Amino acid sequence: MKTLTLKKILPLALIVIAAVAGILIWQGTSGAGTPSAQPSSAAPAATVLPVTKNPITATGTAPGLAITKAKAEDNTDPQTNAAVPDRLQFTLSNSTRAPISAVEVYYTMTDSATGQTESYYQKLDPLTLAPDTSATVYFDNGTGPGHYPENKYSLYRTSTNEVKISVEAAAPGLAPATATATKAKGTGEKLD
Repeated sequence: MKTLTLKKILPLALIVIAAVAGILIWQGTSGAGTPSAQPSSAAPAATVLPVTKNPITATGTAPGLAITKAKAEDNTDPQTNAAVPDRLQFTLSNSTRAPISAVEVYYTMTDSATGQTESYYQKLDPLTLAPDTSATVYFDNGTGPGHYPENKYSLYRTSTNEVKISVEAAAPGLAPATATATKAKGTGEKLD
């Protein structure tokens, strides 16, 4: 039996290495070998970036979508009324006779002392509001229904000044709903 020389082994080894690398790259981009995609109520992205303009182009005029109980501090769980850590949260209600889906939210934070502003946009997928119901949404990087990502470095989280938050929610065919919430001086993220 002949011994293989380095000249014969090296090209074969390079081909094997390239093939293995190609398979690994293909698996990483195609999702093979990874868990199936989770619904949007699974763990959200760690960082949400501000947007420079409002992407909502709501042209509807019909009433039916409303925002109530907008809060940015002294928050409570709507089912138990127990205190929860500070976060932007508000309740959306549907007073129409049809389900509301494809809800979008745009909110702007304004530092009352410096005038600095930051705006954020979020599609509230997979939220659907049945007729004559309401649902509370939370921007807290939490998981589960109604929890959406937030920027942990936002004005709300970093400014020690009062921060006012104006919120707009829109859904196809309906007039946009608006609300405001205020964080007092100091920093948030405390259990009251």
